[in-house]
Amino acid sequence: MSFLRHVGKHGDRKVAIIFREVPGEPHMCLVTYTELLNKHIHDPMIKCIESDIGQNSTNLADALNRSYTNDGTIILQKLHAEGQLKKVNTEQVVMTPAPNVRIKLNELNKILDEMEMGEAAVKKLAEMDKSMGMQNPVDVARRMRGDAMPDSITQNQSSLVGAVDALGDNQLANTFRMQAEKMEREASGLMAEAKRLLSEAAALEPAPVKVPAKRGPKPKSASIDATPTRTSKAKKVNVA
Repeated sequence: MSFLRHVGKHGDRKVAIIFREVPGEPHMCLVTYTELLNKHIHDPMIKCIESDIGQNSTNLADALNRSYTNDGTIILQKLHAEGQLKKVNTEQVVMTPAPNVRIKLNELNKILDEMEMGEAAVKKLAEMDKSMGMQNPVDVARRMRGDAMPDSITQNQSSLVGAVDALGDNQLANTFRMQAEKMEREASGLMAEAKRLLSEAAALEPAPVKVPAKRGPKPKSASIDATPTRTSKAKKVNVA
């Protein structure tokens, strides 16, 4: 199933969400009614929404500010000049990123805000681990799962549960799978870094000095006199 960000409905009218939260008014969003746009604005804007730039932008306004209408005008400026930008309560906007998938924008904003807070907590934890030296990847993963942000998970658990029906079990499963893969990549990176540090430590250590074994004095070999001993024989004297 292909999901498309920044699209939804306000009542029965299709809208593109330019800002999912108005600065200073988080309960309001900024939209444009796509069916009211002229073709020279509508077609380039839809192309921008479907592009990688549009889908990777937190707010569609960032992508529209870098895209142009058919007459060479920046799309965001054109929408503003023609009065096509409208403020709407986020509770009244239903996001429709795919067929049979519906979620209110205010609920989606809560989920996205939690994800941003979670990423910030993970980055902060990584910086702390880096400053303190290498840590056990299992302990890091455990802290990332639970200890890093238990309060935010507890406080916003109800909003996540309420979004289960809207997002669908398959989409939630994909989200959990992506989080697990991210944690596996981070753990693998920590293990590789640990091996690298151990290798560098081994290279920096001086080679052990070999101490020659102490030898005792050579035993003196006994000298053997090989000269045979002569036995003097007494001469017999014949006595007459």
